[in-house]
Amino acid sequence: MQRLGIPVSDDTILRQLKRDAAVAQRNSKIRVVGIDDWSWRRATSYGTIMVDLERRSVIDILDDRSVENAAKWLRSHPSIEIVSRDRCGLYAQATREGAPQARQVADRFHLVQNLRSAIEEQMSLSGRATGRAILSEDAIVDAATHRRRARLAHRQSRQEIFDMLHALRQQGLSYSEIARRTGYERRSITKWLKFEAPQDRRRAALNPTSPWYFEAFLAQCWKDGNRRGRHLFHDVKQRGYTGSFANLERLLGAWRRAERGQADDVPPAALKSEPVRDPETGHAISPVVAAALCIKPRGLLTDRQARKVDALKQGSEAFVEMRRLAMRFNGILRGKRSPPLDAWIDDAIDSELIPIMRFARVLRRDIDAVNNAIELPWSNGQAEGQINRLKTLKRAMYGRAGPELLKARMLPRLHTK
Repeated sequence: MQRLGIPVSDDTILRQLKRDAAVAQRNSKIRVVGIDDWSWRRATSYGTIMVDLERRSVIDILDDRSVENAAKWLRSHPSIEIVSRDRCGLYAQATREGAPQARQVADRFHLVQNLRSAIEEQMSLSGRATGRAILSEDAIVDAATHRRRARLAHRQSRQEIFDMLHALRQQGLSYSEIARRTGYERRSITKWLKFEAPQDRRRAALNPTSPWYFEAFLAQCWKDGNRRGRHLFHDVKQRGYTGSFANLERLLGAWRRAERGQADDVPPAALKSEPVRDPETGHAISPVVAAALCIKPRGLLTDRQARKVDALKQGSEAFVEMRRLAMRFNGILRGKRSPPLDAWIDDAIDSELIPIMRFARVLRRDIDAVNNAIELPWSNGQAEGQINRLKTLKRAMYGRAGPELLKARMLPRLHTK
């Protein structure tokens, strides 16, 4: 400006930049937006970045990542039709509140990343690179046995509490004295002393929100061979079921375990598994490496990686099952067709691999956004790239820039004004 002969201060230039950024934000009409968070200070405070995925430019920067502010921003832009986000439930809730008309799209990269993390967690049960198991199979069985014993002990404790209260009452103690000695409330003591035997817990009255309300119908379908969770969920919804798929899956899961002979009083047999070793070095293959190889197609593997995959297949039945599921999941993402996803989720839940089951159930809760991620071309890749640019600018200013200045530097310049 000095070379042009225009006397102006640096504060005026900054003020004009911020004013132009605000005008550009008000005048912009957005149809497809990507939302992601970025850190003011890592693991302490975060902001939110809004990216126009069609114009490939930043629209706005918020100084926090709260549901209220994100929903307020979305509400002020009623033209939004599609919102691309990561798997964070915060932005999903903000979109439901601020832009209910918009279609939510889960980020495909984060879907694959979450699957990889689930595979890594499952492989950790067999041990890390040191060959030492994080949690041995004996410990897993002991934990399951402990839970069963705890349930039995809880039933027994009701009888013991009942006997103790009646014994104290027979000694002539008042309700208040019994309450002082035992720590139980006087109202509870009065209720217990009314009966001659411990009362069983009352089962809540069944209603259409419970799958047990349709137990007879479900049992007949199960007997006829219809055991797909998604199919049964659809059938029972036609008969008035208003509960969630997760509640139905708990009932079906109990039936599956009963068929496999895993009764509550009989602990499952321990499955001894040793860490799989690299055929070339003899070192145990770490869960991180195993998870990375599990989701990588055979055609992209090097010769050395292919030998590791073959060793993992021979040494771990869980790896074989997870690789089969991972290849199917990658095929669904690349095939741009969402209908096969329901069958994949059912098979993942039936795999009985706890981390994979958990991943599948989370997919089920976010099924609409995941289906849109498969069928629509949008993703959050542009938002991730803009966050890298924001970090570069922020560090160039030694972290002292506020949200207004960051916004002014991130938003496109109004050269044609």
